[in-house]
Amino acid sequence: MSPDVAIIGGGIIGLTSAYLLAKEGASVAVYDRGDLGREASWAGAGILPPGNPDRAATPADKLRGIGSQRFPDFSAELRDLTGVDNGYRRCGGIEFLTAEDADVPDVWAAEGIAFTRVPLAYAQRLEPLGIVEGEPYLLPGFAQVRNPWHLRALVAACGRVGAALLPHTGVEGWEFDRNDISAARLANGDRVVAGQFLLAAGAWSEKLLHALGHRPHVHPVRGQIALLRGESCSRVLMFGKRYLVPRGDGLTLVGSTEEPEAGFEKRTTSEGIGDLVAFARRVVPVLSAAALETSWAGLRPGSPDGLPFLGRVPGWRNAFVAAGHFRAGVQLSIGTAQALSELLTDRPTCVPLEAFALDREPSATRSAFRS
Repeated sequence: MSPDVAIIGGGIIGLTSAYLLAKEGASVAVYDRGDLGREASWAGAGILPPGNPDRAATPADKLRGIGSQRFPDFSAELRDLTGVDNGYRRCGGIEFLTAEDADVPDVWAAEGIAFTRVPLAYAQRLEPLGIVEGEPYLLPGFAQVRNPWHLRALVAACGRVGAALLPHTGVEGWEFDRNDISAARLANGDRVVAGQFLLAAGAWSEKLLHALGHRPHVHPVRGQIALLRGESCSRVLMFGKRYLVPRGDGLTLVGSTEEPEAGFEKRTTSEGIGDLVAFARRVVPVLSAAALETSWAGLRPGSPDGLPFLGRVPGWRNAFVAAGHFRAGVQLSIGTAQALSELLTDRPTCVPLEAFALDREPSATRSAFRS
């Protein structure tokens, strides 16, 4: 097999890119060290903040805006093609801002995002809130998707458009011809020859980037999530890096821890899950009667400034990267895949990629949303 594009990594970034590229007529093969879509993509909460790509202040917010704008039709497209419902729905949300977030409403307003500052008493009439910190802002444009369902839809859709999917087929290294990658070496000793190589291996990207002469410090950041069953809220509730996501069927996701010190140890801890459950029951007291259905952990691909690395790998003609999406893989997935599919097919990209360059200096740009 010698595809036009070999994608290393079968998470939401790799699969969405594969789907769009295959729709453009490229022959695509996706290689993953494990099961497709079973790492950070599967483990996330599927929160989709609102956005407006035409008025976004930063390239990252533009990527988010593209996702917010395209997710409804993209979800319908996947469902029509595969019969798999990804659970997309616009449920609205309430974000609780503290004093350090005083500039955030101005960022929303500049982007044209609909929001209303509401008194706490009004928020408590909308949702069964208990002890909360911060000022509540109602954002009707918040939506959500159910990550495992969305990944199943993407896998099926990639198959329908002709992308070759190769789970349990890890890439271990490269072979070179001057400034070209001539082949990728698989763990079983086989070689993959392709016209272009897109590295989208999440937290596992650093080793393969190092072999290309770059050390951007893509690293795993463990996040734990608890799933509760019982009466709950109806909207996404956002408290800084913590959140509640009601699924609408009696289940509520509660997240998330942020543990860079855990390395590649993907497991839950009694302390982490206990803190999340206590948090949920404090802010939504009716959850005190809810049962802990299950819990899990995922390894987010962190970067030094929280922004992903997207674009051509400096020094290599046919090597590209899409890694380091941290907490925002789902919401940035469609915009990222659109930009990469445009870049790999020699078209103008929907966002300027300089802000995501592999050799950039880490920035301190403030995003409109934190999760």
